[in-house]
Parts: sequence; structure tokens; C-alpha cells
Amino acid sequence: MRRRALFLLAPLLLGQAQPGPKPLLVPDVSQRNIEIAYSFTGAELLLFGAILYPGGRAPDPQDGPVDIVVVVKGPVQSVLVREKEKVAGIWVNAESMRYRSAPSFYAIASSRPIAEVVDERTRAIFELGVSGLQLSPASSALPDVQQRFDHGLVDLRTRGGLYYEAPRAVEITDGVLYRARLAIPARVPVGRFTAETFLIRKGRVLAAAVRPIDIRKSGFERFVAHSADQYSVAYGLVAVALSVLFGWAAGALWRRF
Repeated sequence: MRRRALFLLAPLLLGQAQPGPKPLLVPDVSQRNIEIAYSFTGAELLLFGAILYPGGRAPDPQDGPVDIVVVVKGPVQSVLVREKEKVAGIWVNAESMRYRSAPSFYAIASSRPIAEVVDERTRAIFELGVSGLQLSPASSALPDVQQRFDHGLVDLRTRGGLYYEAPRAVEITDGVLYRARLAIPARVPVGRFTAETFLIRKGRVLAAAVRPIDIRKSGFERFVAHSADQYSVAYGLVAVALSVLFGWAAGALWRRF
């Protein structure tokens, strides 16, 4: 309910950003489709665009400088987070919490550190910054417990390169053109991603635009993933048969040599 309320507030905050005509964003990305093959070691995504001011006029210095924030999100997924506890010198699973939906990938680039661009309330409404992510636990828990697991999930994905922030990575030219580069790691999940661009002035969101990005496997990796998803029984039988065959072949070679 909290997340739904924040999303309902987002259009209201966007609409009250500035009276009269507002600027428009014309964003684009360097790659709309990213193919993951066996040799994939990551990619660099260029996000760029222009700010169109009402009447085609140039930006007025009296209005103050603008900030650009770009957010790249991966598809949401259900996640189970477990805590480890040391018992008699052995690490075992302790408490756990399941999240109904958490972004599989999250990267944000901004012209300034996000804490200097918007306040905490706006960060929460538009999910700007890792600390502003609205995670959805599947069950209720005490606030301190939920906060502990939230930090644990974010920390795990941050250390894995799947969540990160890039302050001052957006370059704005003459208040009209902008560009930013974000790294896509090798272990990025596949699916439909979104690149959201926000135009902000004096802590208020003036405009927003979204572009889709598809990341998918290609070649033999795509064939294996498709087979495992669509023909799971046959895929399992073939995998077992190949394991037995390779084991027998290795044993035969060992006996011969």
C-alpha cells in the first residue's frame, strides 16, 4: 500500500513542479538491444538526449540550473534473503525474508550527488537512489528486522555490481544537451530493462521520459536457456545422459592411459 501511495503521488508532484508550460525531454540510448553470448564481459551504455524548452527558446539563466538523473532498472523478481549464523563454529541459515518484487538491476547516474538534487520524500516517490528503492517484503516484520534485511539485500547486490550509483556522471551542455555512461556488468540478468530520465530544477521534477532496453542471450546460450525454460523435462534428461556419458568416457580414458 505504501508503494502504491507513492506512485499515486508521483504524477501529482510532477504536475505541480512548475506553473505554465514545462520543458520536455527527448532521450535515447546507444543500444536498445544487448546480446549476451559466451564471450560477453559487460557493456557500456550511453544515454543521451536533449531538453526542449517551451517555444523553442534557450534556457533562461534566471530560472536556475537544471539537473538530469538517469535510472536504468532491470526486471523485478522475487528474492529470498537468508541470514547466516555461526553455531558451534559452523555457518548455518538463520532468519530469512522473501521479497515479492525487487529490481534485478539498478543503476543511477546524476549530474550531482542525488542527495543534493532532491529531498528524501522525492527520492522515495520516484525511487531515485539505492536508498530510495521501495522493496516489497512478502510478509510483515518488525521495522528494525525489515530494515536489516533491506540493507542486506542492497549490500549483496551492490557488492555484485548489480546496484550502484554514479554521481556527477551526467554531463549537461549549455543546459540543453546531456549524456551519461553506465556500465552493464557481465552477470546482468536478461529481460526488459527501462532507462528513465528525469529533469529536475530546484528539487522539483519538471519532466520524465522512459526508453526500453532488451537484454537477451544469443547463440548457444540462448538455445540452452530456451530449452531449459520450455522443455524442462527433456532438458533434464539430456543433461543427466550427457553427465553419465562424459563420466564413462573419462573413466575409460583413465583406465587406458
